[in-house]
This record gives sequence, C-alpha cells and structure tokens, in this order.
Amino acid sequence: MIVTTSPNIEGKQIIEYKKIVFGEVITGVNFMKDIGAGLRNFFGGRSQGYEDELINAREEAIKEMEQRAQDIGANAVIGVDIDYEVLGADNCMLMVTASGTAVVIEAQDY
Repeated sequence: MIVTTSPNIEGKQIIEYKKIVFGEVITGVNFMKDIGAGLRNFFGGRSQGYEDELINAREEAIKEMEQRAQDIGANAVIGVDIDYEVLGADNCMLMVTASGTAVVIEAQDY
C-alpha cells in the first residue's frame, strides 16, 4: 500500500476516493522512562526511551490507518497527517493519530 503526505501519487491515476481513515494509538509512558528523561533534562541529551516510544506509537498509528483503508478496498492513502498529543491528569499518556484519504489507484503493470 502506498502512503503519502502528498495529495496525489506521481504517475498514478486516482480511480476512486473512498473516505477519510484514521489510526489512533494511546500509550502510557512508564515511570522508568520518566526518571531517565528527567535526568536527560537536567544534564542534557536525548531521551532514547521517549524517542523509541514515539517511533513505535507513530508506526502503529500508520499501520492501523493502512489496515482500515485496506478493509474498505483502498490500495493507497493520500494527504496523510500525523498528530501528537499529551493526555492524562499528569501528562503521562501519549496519543498519536494518523489520518488520510483512502483511495483506489490504478493497478501497476508488471
């Protein structure tokens, strides 16, 4: 499946626009990552634990969006946007949302 942030796919004709599809992931950031991030904040440097969590959440959100597009007969998603939010009373939850337009593009000739 082709997934792109652009409104079209170079060299491919969009045959049908299906609908907007979403993929959402809400994940908790655990206590140990918070301690590590606090130390990084104090001493400087990157927080590998938070970065890994963010990467995993983004990949899962995109994968979920692709699956929902496939479920309605699409073979591509265009205009993809990724949004990030921090949730919870103590800001300990990360929400990543991927959205885009599910479309059917012309089949590739092999």
